[in-house]
Amino acid sequence: MAALKILVIPGSLRTGSLNARLAAAAVDGLARLDVDVTKISLGDFPLPIYDGDLESASGVPKPAVQLKRMISAHHGVLIVTPEYNASLPPLLKNAIDWVSRVQDSGETPGQVYRETPFAIAAASSGKLGGTRCLQALRLVLSSCRALVIPNQLALSHADDAYDDSDRLKHSGDIDALQAMLRQLVDVAQQMK
Repeated sequence: MAALKILVIPGSLRTGSLNARLAAAAVDGLARLDVDVTKISLGDFPLPIYDGDLESASGVPKPAVQLKRMISAHHGVLIVTPEYNASLPPLLKNAIDWVSRVQDSGETPGQVYRETPFAIAAASSGKLGGTRCLQALRLVLSSCRALVIPNQLALSHADDAYDDSDRLKHSGDIDALQAMLRQLVDVAQQMK
């Protein structure tokens, strides 16, 4: 039987991002669960701001098709995102919007969201840990009819959450991350 494949998508491109660090910790946690893990950067999928006129004139940009196919090639997805003004960053929202427009042969638009379970996480130096962003992200993904697992991680005070090797250092944070990852793996296995 082929190994379960999980895709990790950080919603930040910033060097030293607390969320990129959390994504790296998640990659390590998933590897311990004996799954194949792929971590990507949205910077490798450059997309214009979604515009229906642009889509009508030129079609869906190739990077959106590539990103959709990357998601399709995996059994589950973890999105780790920063919070911008109590919501998700435009980079991530734009990628979700464009992917929802991709329709490969024999598919309906956005079918990839309905066939892939998603987990969501955020890290913030504040005490809410990106909770408001996770609410917004859950709403956006749910509107695409994605299955977003119930368990999520809002890592508060993330500027003090990592050790010198970029691993989570507090047992409560480690346990919360592993619980979310286990739930994603379990749901992805059931849907496989």
